[in-house]
Amino acid sequence: MRGRHLPSVLGENALFGGYKQSGNGREFGRFGIEEFLEIKSMQRCPRGRGSCASCSSPKTHGPVPGLAYDRRVIRVRDLHPWPSTEAEAVAIQERLRPLVRFDGEPAEVRTAAGLDVAYRESDQLVAAVTVVEVATLSVVDSAVVRGLTDFPYIPGLFAFREAPPLLEALSRLSVVPDVLVCDGQGLAHPRRFGLACHLGLLTEIPSIGVGKTAMGRYEPPGEERGEWAPLRMDDEVVGRALRTQRGVKPVFVSVGHRYTLDGARDLTLRLAAKYRLPETTRTADHLGRTRD
Repeated sequence: MRGRHLPSVLGENALFGGYKQSGNGREFGRFGIEEFLEIKSMQRCPRGRGSCASCSSPKTHGPVPGLAYDRRVIRVRDLHPWPSTEAEAVAIQERLRPLVRFDGEPAEVRTAAGLDVAYRESDQLVAAVTVVEVATLSVVDSAVVRGLTDFPYIPGLFAFREAPPLLEALSRLSVVPDVLVCDGQGLAHPRRFGLACHLGLLTEIPSIGVGKTAMGRYEPPGEERGEWAPLRMDDEVVGRALRTQRGVKPVFVSVGHRYTLDGARDLTLRLAAKYRLPETTRTADHLGRTRD
């Protein structure tokens, strides 16, 4: 964000609330961000029933009657300052990597959040989050944040550009998702700490990454839905190339935080009932593109 990564801009009046919660400014404070926020909106599918998966394009639905949603506030852990240099960012990834857990998963996943960032210019971005009810693939909550970033575009460090507005969007939700589904990588990352790991660790919400392109090597999986092949980096299995629909290109699934690879594969298939990409990614991408 503009000023966010500059050590000279530390006050509460800095855009997006200064540097961090404790000490200098208020991390993700409200001051300065209002003009970049879109108010959440909900609308029923024009068909009157069904879900986003049954529509010709992703729609935003209201809450499903009878489902008790988790309405706690998402809180962001203050684990690091936001860096201004590549060396600082790499050091943060290396320090946080041992804290990531790759075991366990929620006993029940009722809601999943899709997270997507679209770039308008080199430093202008739109962060969109949608919360999807897994059983019906309908959207029950959403938030959009527009902003600026001055952290450089460096492969392997995209989280330092994209995580701040995504965290702000998550904090605006009224429904806390059971899992985060990032349009990107988790363990499938040069330092085994992609965006899904970073966001999961900061929020302590279970997370997975579902990428459109591979980070690593793989053999093409079989052509049928559900077939997969290991995704490897440096001779280590870091994810799976997963065929979500017959005859379409695979997606690349990896664990983010507090999840297993088998569980990440199963959830991705549940969310990708009709299309190559999971409904979480499709709805977040659609929301970000339509909020210009």
